[in-house]
Amino acid sequence: QVQLVESGGGSVQPGGSLRLSCAASGGTLGSYVVGWFRQAPGKEREFVGYILRLGVISYGDSVKGRITISRDNAKKTVLLQMNSLKPEDTAVYYCAAREDYCSGSGCYRRGAWDYWGQGTQVTVSS
Repeated sequence: QVQLVESGGGSVQPGGSLRLSCAASGGTLGSYVVGWFRQAPGKEREFVGYILRLGVISYGDSVKGRITISRDNAKKTVLLQMNSLKPEDTAVYYCAAREDYCSGSGCYRRGAWDYWGQGTQVTVSS
């Protein structure tokens, strides 16, 4: 069982950037499909994006064009680079992992993921 740890959250002004990192405690994420979700207060957990083992990536519509998900193989982490941040991006961001392949909308559901991190807060405010 993999334990996920997110880091890199914080406060940023609108238009700014943040890079979040997801690491596997005691192991590596190389053999997992890794996803990112976010949850704002009073809202459902929302799909942000995922990256397959071989690097194929999918992004949610609300963030497409402003984020990049990548694997840092040297550090055995998955990164979420967020640019042009808006106040509506304020949320707790979670990374998730699963061992089996998934694609398209099948990966967008919260229930499609087996492992979750504790989350890291991102606040976008002037």
